[in-house]
Amino acid sequence: MSRHKTLVIAALISLVTATLVFGVADGAWLKSVPAHDHERTNPYHDQPDAVAAGRRVFADHCSHCHGANAEGTKKRPPLKSLRVQKEATEGDLHWLLVNGNMRKGMPSWSKLGDPQLWQVIAYVKSLHE
Repeated sequence: MSRHKTLVIAALISLVTATLVFGVADGAWLKSVPAHDHERTNPYHDQPDAVAAGRRVFADHCSHCHGANAEGTKKRPPLKSLRVQKEATEGDLHWLLVNGNMRKGMPSWSKLGDPQLWQVIAYVKSLHE
C-alpha cells in the first residue's frame, strides 16, 4: 500500500474516532429533560460542605469515566465544559444522574439517593473556570 493511501486511511480512522467520542458529548439528552425537572434547584447550591462531600462521591463513582478532575477521558466528556457548566441547569444534571443515558454509556446513579446526587452536582458546578 502506498504511503498516501496509508495516510488517508489513518486520517479517516481519526475522524471516525473523533466523531464517536464527541458524539457522546453532543448534549442531545438536554432535550429529553422535562420542564419540571429542568427547573429544579439544588438544595446544596454553593455550600462548601456539600461541594466537599460531592468531591468524595465523584471520586468514588464518577472519576473512573470522567477523569479525576472531571477533565473527561477518551470516551467520556469533560464536566468542565460550557454545556455542563452553563447550558445544563442543576435540575438537568439531576435528571441525567437519575435516568442515565445508556445509549451514550451513562448509567443511572439513582441508587445513591438524592442527597448524594445533589452533592455531586454541587461539586461539578463548582468546577466552572
